[in-house]
Amino acid sequence: MQLLKRVVHPSITDTHLTPKHPESFTRLATRAIVIKQSKILLMFTERYNDYSLPGGGVDLGEELTDGLKRELSEETGAQQVSNIQPFGLFEEYRPHKSLKHRPECSIMHMLSYCYTCDIADQLGKNKLEDYEVNNGMRVCWVEIEEAIQHNLHTIEHDKKQGLSIQRETYLLQQIKQRLI
Repeated sequence: MQLLKRVVHPSITDTHLTPKHPESFTRLATRAIVIKQSKILLMFTERYNDYSLPGGGVDLGEELTDGLKRELSEETGAQQVSNIQPFGLFEEYRPHKSLKHRPECSIMHMLSYCYTCDIADQLGKNKLEDYEVNNGMRVCWVEIEEAIQHNLHTIEHDKKQGLSIQRETYLLQQIKQRLI
């Protein structure tokens, strides 16, 4: 899959950084790009005041496209996912400070595999995880330029934002440039 962008967080100064670095672990994720007419299927999160592509972590041993279908269905209720095509890869090296997950690691190597796909016209019931519900996540169809401008405004005016909004905004800009 084509590498769209590689981002290394400024706090990570190891110039020989690789996925095999002793303090890093790799997390695989998929992101779905679903466009119908002039709108894109996104998740809006109240807590972070941002739009993101539906998707998430791939389970150990799970094929990327199976993870895409599962995550898309869980988050949005999408049914009959078909015509899955690679769009690009977003690679990140970012700080990892979780005491719960991989406490021995200080660096997360995140690989976000993005795919375009088609879904049935009607969304079914989604199955958000507790933390997603608590963060106020909801599925929505949005004009892509509206989502980009909203995220850019949030980046500019809300300094407590994490790294994810930067990835998501970049991906939305690439989708607009290449697909819309």
